[in-house]
Amino acid sequence: MIGGAELWLLLAWGTIVAVDLVSMPQVLLARPLVAAAVAGAIAGDVGAGLAVGLLLELFALDVLPVGASRYPDYGPGTVGAVLVVAHQPSPLVWMGAAAGLALVVALSGAASMQWLRHRIARDVQAHADQLGAGDGAAIRMLHLTSIGRDAVRGLALTVVALLLALLLRETGPLDDLTGTLLSVVAGGAGLAAVVRGAVRNAGRGARFRWLAAGAGAGVLLSVFL
Repeated sequence: MIGGAELWLLLAWGTIVAVDLVSMPQVLLARPLVAAAVAGAIAGDVGAGLAVGLLLELFALDVLPVGASRYPDYGPGTVGAVLVVAHQPSPLVWMGAAAGLALVVALSGAASMQWLRHRIARDVQAHADQLGAGDGAAIRMLHLTSIGRDAVRGLALTVVALLLALLLRETGPLDDLTGTLLSVVAGGAGLAAVVRGAVRNAGRGARFRWLAAGAGAGVLLSVFL
């Protein structure tokens, strides 16, 4: 069972993975597979964590968090999704609903990231003279303030994700068949996202031919082995 101590640890972990996405330490803790595996261990159901992480990693594989690009923040939502599935007697029934929760929170995370960038830009403009003069204290203050705001952002996203997860655990899917079909749809959507991203990144030259050859070899191996 998931008690109060586990919920507090999940809250802390969700905040950590949110900060890891951009601010620090950027060691891939925010990847859904990593975030979900640790969340599953905290919740006492590593299998559920790995299953959720694999599903959400399909959606996140095409995300490259660099520069000014807008991208979802999958970490906090992934932690909430693991809470939905952990210790359920029929995990497949809950996977689709959990994925939906994670995607909604991830898109909210993208919007919050834009807000954070604009706030940091305003702070930089307000201290432009100090920064131009190389004021170390001003630089440290802006750096730490920005990280602190990112932590608050991650904390808020994780709180929302965990509250939605607890609500979903109470209400549950409409029925087992609906839940299972929703999980199948989520899996199909994840695979479609992977294929779309791979084809787009490969282009139309030699890289696409190698992609097609690799996909064909993978299908053959899965059939005959």
